[in-house]
Amino acid sequence: MTSTPPVQAGSRADASPAWTVTARPVDDPVSAMLLREYLVDVADRYYQLHEARDSTPEEIERALAEMPSDDLAPPHGVFLLARHDGELAGCAGVRLMDAQLMDARTAELKRVYVRPAKRGLGGGAALLAAVEAAAVGLGAGRIVLDTRLDLVEARGLYARHGYREVPAFTDGPYAEVWMAKQLG
Repeated sequence: MTSTPPVQAGSRADASPAWTVTARPVDDPVSAMLLREYLVDVADRYYQLHEARDSTPEEIERALAEMPSDDLAPPHGVFLLARHDGELAGCAGVRLMDAQLMDARTAELKRVYVRPAKRGLGGGAALLAAVEAAAVGLGAGRIVLDTRLDLVEARGLYARHGYREVPAFTDGPYAEVWMAKQLG
């Protein structure tokens, strides 16, 4: 497993909650649980917007099978879990892009998720910092992502952290906005 040092956000001196982010195998049961929560969250938002309903368990199982996260593992990827004051609170992944699609030094941000009860507390920023450090550790000089128009909070988070819109680089059914950032 790629070693990613924990990222601390918040200070005990001012009694702010602390965020830690560490690498974890993507096939670990805890990782799988958070990936499922992520997928239910984004799928429910999509289906609520387009069909006024939540996703079904069958749709989630099909999506997990069609969009596996096994590429978020060494040697070309990293999966990260975030904890807020020790409590499991979110996840994110990064993987090197296929050199035929992008420059060999480009990484892709995937599966960013913070549990609803922990949103607005700095977890997204902690995850992005850890993902960017992991991408640099993989040899990337640039990180890209795609997202949907309705995920306005995510798009705002990325923009606040230096990601800028770029031309489309994927053609997936849920990709509507493409962003990139140069890394250190």
